[in-house]
Amino acid sequence: WVHVISFFFFFSLGTGSSILSALQDLFWLSKSKVEKQLQIISVLQWVLTFLIMGVACTLILMYILCTDCWAIAALYLAWLVFDWNTPKKGGRRSQWVRNWAIWRYFRDYFPIRLVKTHNLLTTRNYIFGYHPHGIMGLGAFCNFSTEATGVSQKFPGIRPYLATLAGNFRMPILRDYLMSGGICPVNRDSIDYILSKNGSGNAIIIVVGGAAESLNCTPGKNSVTLKNRKGFVKLALRHGADLVPVYSFGENEVYKQVIFEEGSWGRWVQKKFQKHIGFAPCIFHGRGLFSSNTWGLLPYSKPITTVVGEPITIPKIDNPSQKEVDFYHSVYVDALIKLFDKYKSKFGLPETEVLEVN
Repeated sequence: WVHVISFFFFFSLGTGSSILSALQDLFWLSKSKVEKQLQIISVLQWVLTFLIMGVACTLILMYILCTDCWAIAALYLAWLVFDWNTPKKGGRRSQWVRNWAIWRYFRDYFPIRLVKTHNLLTTRNYIFGYHPHGIMGLGAFCNFSTEATGVSQKFPGIRPYLATLAGNFRMPILRDYLMSGGICPVNRDSIDYILSKNGSGNAIIIVVGGAAESLNCTPGKNSVTLKNRKGFVKLALRHGADLVPVYSFGENEVYKQVIFEEGSWGRWVQKKFQKHIGFAPCIFHGRGLFSSNTWGLLPYSKPITTVVGEPITIPKIDNPSQKEVDFYHSVYVDALIKLFDKYKSKFGLPETEVLEVN
């Protein structure tokens, strides 16, 4: 029992070596086998968080309200009302949570790597355009919502905020878990606050392609949904925040998806969900929990390398014209293509590979 207690205690504190030692003593397993199991557990908990935590916590809270412990749920709901606008004001990040050992096992499962190409000034604010979305944005989460790949060491003085669906912050418990990693709603109120009332040295990571891009992601395909995505450029101009292109090689390789053709009933359903709810349901699969030869929810252990490109200096224009937005959007698209072309051969793609911009 001492070893079991030590396992959970050190897993929270972030001392991964202690976890390995406790499990090796308890089960007499080799170090490599223990590490692999911990990696699988760390990825599985995140996948389940992504898919069901919000709904599950809502249902549990409703159930508790109908039991003798209703006061606990009532207190949390009262706190939720009081704390409702916190996500719009930069959230409530926790360095302790960002440094959990579980994220290092999450990183090593694939593995995930963050590549810095240029320094970022702490006197400026930034909007990172992250591409591609993939099914779950695994590289975006690991690199910018945890310290597993050393984002704070690579970019000292820069505070990353990964932007995601605002609906996630209406879910009890899930909202607090997300905020602890420095995740914020991808809406104008939240972004305006971070870029105008939170000082300098802020970097908001926006997965520009969003749900529409996720519908087309499949192994072997490098395409981004960007041609008509210009809202992030307008935000950058309004706040004078520099734009930074980011490309994650391997993001599309970790899941296989059923792609519905344009005009099919499946694509019609996906687009309706995307329009009215904000996300598009995908039919996808990875590997099984106990074998890589079976289907399951676990992603395939394929390397993901996230390359942060050179910042594009953006002037501050309170009311940018469409012509100005279009100009800086074209500059951004060119910079992203150049970033892709420069690093594609280093991360397993042939020189003939072309980034498809839709």
